Amino acid sequence: MSIQDIHIALVEDDNEIRQTLNLIIDGSSGFTCKYAFPDGESALASVGNLPVDIILMDIDLPGRSGIEVTRQLKAENPELDIIMLTVQSDDDSIFESLCAGASGYLLKDTSPAELLVHIREVFEGGAPMSSTIARRIISSFRVIENPLSERETEILRMLSKGLNYKEIAEKVFLSPHTVKSHIKNIYSKLHVGNRAEAIYKAIKQKLI
Repeated sequence: MSIQDIHIALVEDDNEIRQTLNLIIDGSSGFTCKYAFPDGESALASVGNLPVDIILMDIDLPGRSGIEVTRQLKAENPELDIIMLTVQSDDDSIFESLCAGASGYLLKDTSPAELLVHIREVFEGGAPMSSTIARRIISSFRVIENPLSERETEILRMLSKGLNYKEIAEKVFLSPHTVKSHIKNIYSKLHVGNRAEAIYKAIKQKLI
């Protein structure tokens, strides 16, 4: 059984890179570079009417960015797969691309062999990413361990509701002095200096 050819379009403003990618794709069995666009506008004007399976999309394009182009292409062609192929490895570029609908995110230092494997992977329903990108995403979603005890978390939650030391002490059946000691420990563990900072940091880190 022969492997189905994957029809690919390139959106890359660097002429040398565009030609190199074209040669790599057309020179590999099972892959065909059908179109190569130097900017996002020309891709937007054409892709909807073209038989393309996957687009390799640069981010830094003249005019509209690759992320903006991806967002519009996915809105108009939900079934179209787009792989970002870029030098950008910052968190904003990664997450904005994925939110725009990109099926994969690869860096331009990906080897030709790996690139073809990843294109096939997307074609078969996968969502490949360069290893450094995957590590950044995992790190961003890693759950922050709560450094506070259950009692400290309970007290901080009450602080966030506006209760004072005495009111908290009455609710948890402790002396105001003990509550004050707990709050001092909370500040120390969260590396903050006051109630407002503690509440802000706890909410941001989803501790309360």
